[in-house]
Amino acid sequence: MDRIALFDLDGTLLDSAPDLHSALDRLMARHDRPGFSREEVWRMIGDGVTVLVQRACAARNLAFSPELVADFMADYEAHAADETRPFPGIPEVLAALRAEGWRLAVCTNKPEKAARIILDDLGLSPLLDGIGGGDSFPVRKPHPGHPLGLLARMGGEASQSVLIGDHQNDTRAAKAAGIAAIFAAWGYGQPEMAEGAPVASAPGDLPGLLAGLRLG
Repeated sequence: MDRIALFDLDGTLLDSAPDLHSALDRLMARHDRPGFSREEVWRMIGDGVTVLVQRACAARNLAFSPELVADFMADYEAHAADETRPFPGIPEVLAALRAEGWRLAVCTNKPEKAARIILDDLGLSPLLDGIGGGDSFPVRKPHPGHPLGLLARMGGEASQSVLIGDHQNDTRAAKAAGIAAIFAAWGYGQPEMAEGAPVASAPGDLPGLLAGLRLG
């Protein structure tokens, strides 16, 4: 059975905060509200675009509506890779893992279309065997049905897989699904979000940690 590594996207593979930040600021400006600090944006990321916009609206006393989400997404998708880049070392680590026989996929709460746009623009799509977005299945992280749905789509097994991410949504989804977890400490989450999972301080730590997992 193939070994599969599922990666979160924002804060794990990609430093996407600059473009999310810019899109949120533009949304607020269209409604005469002030923008955000980068630290505020970091704390909003991780639960999908609807929750991101909800949190932004709550922070600026703006009434939330689904129309605001659609407005944000139309603008964000047009600029999703303006400043977003892989974290240093990520492309090399993905290539090395593929060379070692791992199958790789993205498991993100970001809508699948937006994820694909960014991954295509940054040239990472050829390294991946699958993408599961926050709207790809009836549930999303931290629900275990999200990574399990992606694994089923790929013909994989939870016992042969690992979920790597920078948020408690990742560690909790992995635990509930019976999937090994690794916490990406270089991302946007707080250290306590590891919740007992092995911690990778930098992308370069991943090959060694993955090699040490007892899968199966």
